[in-house]
Amino acid sequence: MQCRGIRGAISVSANNKKNILAATKKLLTKMTAANKIEIKDVAAIFFTTTPDLNAEFPAAATRELGWPSTLALLCGHEMSVPDALPHCLRVLMLVNTEKKPEEIIHVYLGEARKLKDKPSPSIGGDT
Repeated sequence: MQCRGIRGAISVSANNKKNILAATKKLLTKMTAANKIEIKDVAAIFFTTTPDLNAEFPAAATRELGWPSTLALLCGHEMSVPDALPHCLRVLMLVNTEKKPEEIIHVYLGEARKLKDKPSPSIGGDT
């Protein structure tokens, strides 16, 4: 069994507790269903939001979903990059699984679907 990262992102309609928690629960539910994840196999979850989302900690949604309080969770803000997608919540879920990296399904919902199509930055000697 390996620990694999599963990425997800969703746009949040407004900076308030209700919308942040609803979007987080929707994203976590879709991520676990798409990858057939059992909560006991989740090692940790990192949540980030764009700086314009600060009305609630996204990690609080796991408690509303009934996930264990022993689960390691961390919230933070994304870098403030010019022209970045606003009102965006991202998740990196670390899961113990038998799946190969190419079998992992990353989930992007709402306006965050645009993030999937962005090219990766060049790596190496290119400037």
